[in-house]
Amino acid sequence: MGMMKTEDSLDEKAIIAAAEKALADIALVREEVSKVIFGQESVVENTLLAVLSGGHALLVGVPGLAKTKLVTTLGEVLGLGANRIQFTPDLMPSDILGSEVMDQDESGRRSFRFVKGPVFAQLLMADEINRASPRTQSALLQAMQEYHITVAGQRYDLPAPFHVLATQNPLEQEGTYPLPEAQLDRFLMQVDVNYPELAAERQILLETTGLSETKPQAVLDAGRLTQIQSLIRQMPVSDKVVDAILALVRSARPGQGNAATDKHVAWGPGPRAGQAMMLCARARALYEGRLAPSLDDVYALAEPVLEHRMALTFAARAEGMSVRDVIAGLVKQARG
Repeated sequence: MGMMKTEDSLDEKAIIAAAEKALADIALVREEVSKVIFGQESVVENTLLAVLSGGHALLVGVPGLAKTKLVTTLGEVLGLGANRIQFTPDLMPSDILGSEVMDQDESGRRSFRFVKGPVFAQLLMADEINRASPRTQSALLQAMQEYHITVAGQRYDLPAPFHVLATQNPLEQEGTYPLPEAQLDRFLMQVDVNYPELAAERQILLETTGLSETKPQAVLDAGRLTQIQSLIRQMPVSDKVVDAILALVRSARPGQGNAATDKHVAWGPGPRAGQAMMLCARARALYEGRLAPSLDDVYALAEPVLEHRMALTFAARAEGMSVRDVIAGLVKQARG
């Protein structure tokens, strides 16, 4: 059956040509980022996949692992207007969204004018998001979901593309407000940032303590990134891959017939997990230089897509199990 042609849908040859051009662009992005961020390949990959898929990512790791540097580097390489907010307990929603100020003209007439807050950026770095109060978190998370904000009854659209890359420190839980599950679900992926390998850490020491540091160059711009995001949504996904995504996501839910899940998982991922997997699997294929997603893409993405969308039972936590252990077991079962 021939594909119906609409104005924004390309035929197969055009999609392949566009995908090959996107492959080349993504390869340039990878190369440019690697000049500044050493090692951490999977962190760079997953963070970029979230942006290429048009979503937001939560980076979780101890301080000093270049989470902030990665986000600023991505902003420069992707040619996006970037802002940064350092979350603190006394941060107010208006500090993020903006507020109305009163102006007075020469004749003495007063009027309100909206001054935009830092959320009006194409790439927003939300540093230590769990330090702010729930009220402030929800202001940002609503913007992430709806791509607009409302102040004093007036709607203001956020720039396009709009991506939030938030960081969270897993150690200091004192004086923090953990994100509620429904708000965690707004993040396409959770990216765990671990300590660098020895060779990468050696390179960090040598490259970053001299007089000059390498500055990344812009490879894309916002318009080109939007084209690639649109292309990713048009990439075909085989029935085999769709079935694997459904099987994996559903196996992570208790009450669906998986004995290990029933025993260890209190609640599992909703349909958003499958949507995230569909988008990220296509983006990962392009990132790895392929034109269609495979089962390997699905299994590689299981942890970053599912980890923040499920919780263990008290008994499983008491046994010292982690969500990652459960996901690894499900992937092993799925691979057969």
